[in-house]
Amino acid sequence: MKSKKSKSTNNTIALNKKARHDYILQDKIEAGIELQGWEVKSIRSGKVNLSDSYVTLHKGEAFLVGSTIQPLNQASSHVVCEPLRQRKLLLNKRELDKLIGSVERQGYSILATAMYWKKNWVKVEIYLGKGKHEHDKRDAVKDRDWARDKERMMKHKV
Repeated sequence: MKSKKSKSTNNTIALNKKARHDYILQDKIEAGIELQGWEVKSIRSGKVNLSDSYVTLHKGEAFLVGSTIQPLNQASSHVVCEPLRQRKLLLNKRELDKLIGSVERQGYSILATAMYWKKNWVKVEIYLGKGKHEHDKRDAVKDRDWARDKERMMKHKV
């Protein structure tokens, strides 16, 4: 009898937690990403960093900028590995038009918040967002602390 491979339930490769703190995130879009062979191997080993990554639009195409994929030590020596290169995002025309309109007309930024596996494909979760001001960040922290304290009081009260 053959044993089945155990599948991990967590398909997340990398998160950009800083984006949720610094921006008000609104519209979520799932995008594919164009990768080279050494990048896929590095992603499988978890050598990805999405902090400070964002999406730029150039000639009707979307590119992920600022993400780092560190090459493996065992990587082939005949391939030049660029950890910080721009990677093309795979989106359909309707999604691209929505992004272009929001960025140009309404002043939104496009941020990469997560990278994850979907079946055998690497997907990037991108959001349209507007930057938070310092007082917005303080209000969010204050609300989060109050919710935590309220839960504690209710827990001890019962």
